[in-house]
Amino acid sequence: MTVTLADVADRAGVSAATVSRVLNGNYPVATRTRARVLRAVQELDYVVNAHARSLAGSTSDVVGVLVNDVADPFFGLLAGAVQSQVSGLDLLTIIANTGGTPEEELRYLELLMRQRARAVVITGGQSGGPEHVERLSALIRRAHGAGMQVVFCGRPLLPDTPAVAVDVDNRRGAETLTRHLTAFGHRHIAYLTGPPANTTTDARLAGHLDAMRAAGLAPGPVVAGSFGRDAGLQLAPALLQRSAPPTAIIAANDQAASGVLAAARELGIAVPAALSVAGFDDLPVSGDTVPALTTVRVPFEELGRRAGRIAMGADAAQPGSTITVRTELIVRDSVHHPADTR
Repeated sequence: MTVTLADVADRAGVSAATVSRVLNGNYPVATRTRARVLRAVQELDYVVNAHARSLAGSTSDVVGVLVNDVADPFFGLLAGAVQSQVSGLDLLTIIANTGGTPEEELRYLELLMRQRARAVVITGGQSGGPEHVERLSALIRRAHGAGMQVVFCGRPLLPDTPAVAVDVDNRRGAETLTRHLTAFGHRHIAYLTGPPANTTTDARLAGHLDAMRAAGLAPGPVVAGSFGRDAGLQLAPALLQRSAPPTAIIAANDQAASGVLAAARELGIAVPAALSVAGFDDLPVSGDTVPALTTVRVPFEELGRRAGRIAMGADAAQPGSTITVRTELIVRDSVHHPADTR
């Protein structure tokens, strides 16, 4: 049976006019009342059954880009590349900062749906457990029913959704990087991960462990951190001051690796003479660190542009499909043979 606006009003305990005001966003409504209406909309799946279908093919001039941290160069580069494909189309790009929290991701996606956004590009790794995945999947299906394209950029596709993913081969990139260090003779390698329960963190750690197994080596210390510089700066000293410190530290991204370099300097440990350090992403500043950082290049321009073109319909992509972008090992000066093998 078709759910009507009156059904939503009855469930929320408000008038049909109030429901209309909340959905259209054109009249002030009390915060608690708005929350009740939106909860009723979700519970009754009203957007997909009535409101969204009535708006199908009638999207606005808004394009959304969700980022974990607008101050992080990783997300700035991706958002800029996505927006380059929107520029000149007389559309408004809204970049929303989720802070890496699943709840904010859902909230912004719902807000963009209420604005009838033409497309939303969701960047970076996915955090959150099964409940978040279920809620996000439901929102994506509702968005698709409303005529809104959803594209993941640098993130795996959610199964059974009509979204499209343009993802990075993080696992292979991390495996290649670790093999590079083992080829130099490193046998005791510590690894600083990104935030827990994050798809990018998991893929990069898996690639590192793949390479260690392939080399017949036991994994070294694996320390949970974040994708920020402070993680490397704060976590590296405990590793480096062990009785048997690692000969190399791989960080899950370049910002954390820069923190490791800073920690080594503070402790008077020469890189790469006494310690090798490597990162991931190849941010523009990674070639300017001292020493220049060995890393894995993520092709941000290609990644963001392809996601933007799919979002705008300039490139065809089958709903539920994934396009994988390859990474590249960038060899610089921060990795060398362990001191005891030279």
